[in-house]
Amino acid sequence: MGFEGEIALVIGTRARQVRPEDGWRHVRWVTAANDAGVYDLRYADRGSNLRSKGADGFTPIGPRLLDAPELDPAGLRLRTWVNGEVVQDDTTDTLLFPFGELIADLSRLVTLEPGDVILTGTPAGASVAEPGDVVEVEVGDGRFSTGVLRNPIADADHDLEPWGAQPRTDRAEEESAYGAGYVPEPLLEDEDLADGLRSVAVATLSAQMRSRGLPHMSIDGVRPVSGTAMVGVAHTLRYLPLREDLFKRYGTGMNAQKRAIEELRPGHVLVMDARRDPTAGTLGDILALRAAKRGAAGVVTDGAVRDAAAIAGLGLPVYAAGRHPSVLGRRHVPWDTGVPIACGGALVQPGDLIVGDTDGVVVVPPDLAEELIADCREQERQERFITEQVGAGESVDGLYPLGPAWRDAYENWCKGETQ
Repeated sequence: MGFEGEIALVIGTRARQVRPEDGWRHVRWVTAANDAGVYDLRYADRGSNLRSKGADGFTPIGPRLLDAPELDPAGLRLRTWVNGEVVQDDTTDTLLFPFGELIADLSRLVTLEPGDVILTGTPAGASVAEPGDVVEVEVGDGRFSTGVLRNPIADADHDLEPWGAQPRTDRAEEESAYGAGYVPEPLLEDEDLADGLRSVAVATLSAQMRSRGLPHMSIDGVRPVSGTAMVGVAHTLRYLPLREDLFKRYGTGMNAQKRAIEELRPGHVLVMDARRDPTAGTLGDILALRAAKRGAAGVVTDGAVRDAAAIAGLGLPVYAAGRHPSVLGRRHVPWDTGVPIACGGALVQPGDLIVGDTDGVVVVPPDLAEELIADCREQERQERFITEQVGAGESVDGLYPLGPAWRDAYENWCKGETQ
């Protein structure tokens, strides 16, 4: 079930074919709404949302009505919380279509009557709630507030009857419900695969990918800030260069940086594209703590982190190109999540495997992981043999890499290692 905090407009006077500049005059009250919907039934509605959003108990509004004539329609703030955490925070000065234009558009075809309620859309941060969660929504302008609309989420007290449409979903609906960058759980369900990636060195993985014609899979310039060993699935965040006139819209409130943190699922590695600019922070201790609480497997940024000492104490693997005390708006605007990015010269797609150790971080294509692990283990076995021989005084000529003259000795050594 998806939640969507929204501003609800309650019509006070009849509106038919009104002009955009007159639309707001027909609004009598403003309140908060939670436009809840079950994505599993959207396929059967063909856009009407009758089944997916029309169930009993859905779309609560309130708790108080605000007098519209007392409000500036461009000066309202909407906030949504899930279990006490802010997930949506935006103001109406960023609306693509002002309220008056929405009313005028609707009134071209539909006569709006007193008491009609219009839900006006949801800002970024809408996602999915589960039984046991509490969703809260509030609308205000700094002087007046609707109060907090509080919606505990509970299981229905009955099963869905077998007649009629049954729940069904696909990847597109899952992405719509959970937000950009959604990766179905479990993220890395093959524990043997995860353990295999942990068992081999990043340097070996890099060498094996290079031998397959993939020489650009390392995320260059990043070093451990905290922790070392890291294996997970990429979730991405992209920063663009700072533009002061756009920062208020994209850099404040529940911006892409915060959304990326709240989109993290157990096993995700958040990979940030900061254009290799280490002269501004892209992660601080509070968001790093939130990533850890979300179950993230790590964070990688080709920019800088701030609060490095505090981050180091979290136990969350974090790799960065540097450390810097600045706040976000010095160099970067957080722009979008769940898209292909460039991080440290490597192309990273959501769903790629990310592996890190003390040497650095590499990107591993999921479809190559199993064969890479097998070949890495063989390479590292050979290197253990070679290390022993060099330690005993042997020349590296013909030995490193392993040549034909040493093949029999290596095979005999392997038999002894497995006994």
